[in-house]
Amino acid sequence: MNIYEISGRHLEITEAMKTYVSSKLESLDHFSSDVIDAKVVISYSGATGDKPHKVEIQLNLPNTMVRAEERSGDAYQAIDAVVAKLERQLKRYEGRRQDKRKESKLEFESSMAALPQVILPSGISRIKKHVLRPMTPEDAVFQMEFLGHTFYMFRNINNNDINVVYLRHDGSYGLLQAAD
Repeated sequence: MNIYEISGRHLEITEAMKTYVSSKLESLDHFSSDVIDAKVVISYSGATGDKPHKVEIQLNLPNTMVRAEERSGDAYQAIDAVVAKLERQLKRYEGRRQDKRKESKLEFESSMAALPQVILPSGISRIKKHVLRPMTPEDAVFQMEFLGHTFYMFRNINNNDINVVYLRHDGSYGLLQAAD
């Protein structure tokens, strides 16, 4: 992977940081050769106490993405910690991908969910577009866990409806389906 974007928030990214991040990202090729590109944001916030440095990395892979973030007192420690998290996620991704190949030879095409341009109502600060990939609810739970989210929207391969899986307070999972 040679395509990556490194940016800073409230912090100037030095050449040494760029070199360090680049070498760490290159090491991820060992875990998955499918990584297309990466986006890295290193931020500093003195208001967060003893862990003012936060590093967020998003890796784009075919038909999915892997994202992790970590905080630390030192930017380089945060980089190391977030890369370690990504390594674990990429290992799970590769294992899951190999299992899927064995189970089925089906390939899913992506479709873009178009969000209409609207004026944001009070309290909504951002609108995100999300690719609705056809998958089973079990795959959606895996993707949700993989991204570290508490919910995930997807197109259910069984009925082509838009569904949402979510993490319940008791640790189990729920599935939201639209009523007819």
